[in-house]
Formats: sequence, structure tokens, C-alpha cells
Amino acid sequence: MSFVCLADFQAHAREHLSKSTWDFIDGGADDCFTRDDNIAAFKRIRLRPRFLRDVSQVDIKTTIQGEQISAPICIAPTGFHSLAWPDGEMSTARAAQAADICYITSTFASCTFEEIVTAAPRGLRWFQVYPYPNRELNKQLIQRVESLGFKALVMTLDVPTSGNRRQDTRNKLDLKTILLRKDLRFPEERHIASDLQMSPFDASFCWKDLSWFQGITQLPIILKGILTKEDAELAVKHNVQGIIVSNHGGRQLDDVAASIDALTEVVTAVQGKMEVYLDGGIRSGNDVLKALALGAKCVFLGRPILWGLACKGEQGVQEVLNILKKELHTSLTLAGCRSVAEISQDLVQFSRL
Repeated sequence: MSFVCLADFQAHAREHLSKSTWDFIDGGADDCFTRDDNIAAFKRIRLRPRFLRDVSQVDIKTTIQGEQISAPICIAPTGFHSLAWPDGEMSTARAAQAADICYITSTFASCTFEEIVTAAPRGLRWFQVYPYPNRELNKQLIQRVESLGFKALVMTLDVPTSGNRRQDTRNKLDLKTILLRKDLRFPEERHIASDLQMSPFDASFCWKDLSWFQGITQLPIILKGILTKEDAELAVKHNVQGIIVSNHGGRQLDDVAASIDALTEVVTAVQGKMEVYLDGGIRSGNDVLKALALGAKCVFLGRPILWGLACKGEQGVQEVLNILKKELHTSLTLAGCRSVAEISQDLVQFSRL
């Protein structure tokens, strides 16, 4: 099969993964309205290309948190990659390193953090963390990833309890066994498997508690899951270094805004005081261009990475990233931009359809 776009990887992964694994990767909360609207919302945005410009040389490189990356297309935190490919996150990390982009490693990786770093020692890695009720647990995890060279902490905020994912309930999906297999290689992680039986998030966690995390690390703190200007303004007030506009891929609270629809509100609220990123619904280079035009510094991919992993492992993830890079390069060229720095909101308009 020839893979020429992300939809090809999606179709192949759907065909070859087990039903329970596919449902876990593909599923959203409740009626999956937000999951689907993440994609549909991009189609409500039209591009306004400019012509008669010299686009013989186009550069898609950018920086995030002061680190240069080859393109504003990085990997979002998703767990349990071994469901899609035996080497799991080790293959994902190698692909990210080869592509010279950032990979946010999930707390619920099916490989140990040490294995991931060994697989891709030169890769740019951020670490996704949930605030646990046991702060000592958070401290141990953060100190561990700091010692391994992770460059930022991504705090996921939108899981005070797990979303209602009906297909996982119907399938009686049990993810604890994956983490328990990991525990045999790294016994100190047994707490993660046990905590998965409850909420991975401290439901009492509030804005005032951010200072505790800021006091135990020198790493930049990125808040993932913000969708409103009110929370964006509070993020500025609490001196964090970035925001990922995200609705968790539509897997938490259904019927919230598509990520791209919430982006402008958040970007306007932060007034350039921190970098803003986006995940959710990115399926093409045009989608990346639209997100950048509306103020995102970079986008992060979730499901498409797992599709690539399920199809061809490390090679599949590389191909997914390369397709999007090539599409973005083409989109910039056709829109009249020589670099991501030339992208502005003038390039987009919202359709009346």
C-alpha cells in the first residue's frame, strides 16, 4: 500500500489493529462530538494566499522554548504505544530524533523513561505529568526526568476524572497489565499502575498549587488543556512558560470547543507573554498553516503518530512527520510565505458555511 497522506495511515491502522486497541486510540468521550469537531473545525477556515512573491526558498524551521526544531510539527503525549507497536515509545522517540522535532513523553508510556532516552539520546524531549495527590510521587518523577535530560514539563490539567469513553467500557479495556509488565523492569513504577485504578489526577489541584511545582524544578512549565481566555489570563498571572490549547483529543469533556476554535481567544489573552501551542485535529499541512496563522507557535500530533507506529513502527512515524513537513512546505509556498515568521492572521478567514 502506498501511503501518501495521513488518512492512508489511519485506514491501514484501523484494518490491522485489534478492535479494542483501535477503539482506545480512536475513541472520544460520550458522543464523540468534540473529537469529530476538532477535524471539522479546520474545514470552516479558508486560506487567503498572496501571489507574485519570491518563494523560491522556503524555510519551515522554528523554535520552541528556545530550542530549534526542523518544523512546527511535534508529538503530543499519548500513552501505551506498545499497543500499536512492540517497541512502543522507543520507536516513537527514534523517529522524533530523526525528524529533529520535540516528543512529549507520557507519564503512561509503556517503556521506561530510561529506555526512551537510551533509544534516542539526542532527541528533544518534554515530559507530560499529572498532578498526583501524593506530591512526593510528583517530585520523584520530575527529578528523574530532569536527570535524564528532559527539557520541559507539560502539566495536563483536564483530567480531574477520566472522561466517559464508552467503547473502552464496552470492551472492558484493561491497561494496567501493560504498566505492570513495565514494573517488572522498573519496580519503582508500581505506583503508576495502582494509581491508574483511580483518577491519575488530583481533583483538588488548583491554581495556587502551581507554585509548589515551580518551586521544585527549573524546567519550563507548559499547561496543557486550556481552552478559555479566563484560564489563559490566570496562566500568565502564575508565570508559566507556555500553553497547549487542547481538549484532550475530545477524550475528556464532550461538547467543548474544537481546539482550533479556542486558539484565537487564548492567543489574544496571553498578549505574547508566553508561547501558545495547539493539539487536536491536525491532519494536513494546510491545518498546520491555519493553526500557525491563528497564533500557534507549534502543533502537536496525537492519533496520527499512533497510526504511523501501528503501520510501520519507527519508519511509519517518520513517514507521517515527513508527509506533514512536505505538505506544510507546499502550503507555505502556495500561500506566498518564505518562512513561518511570515505567517500572519491575514492568511485565514472563517467560512460562513
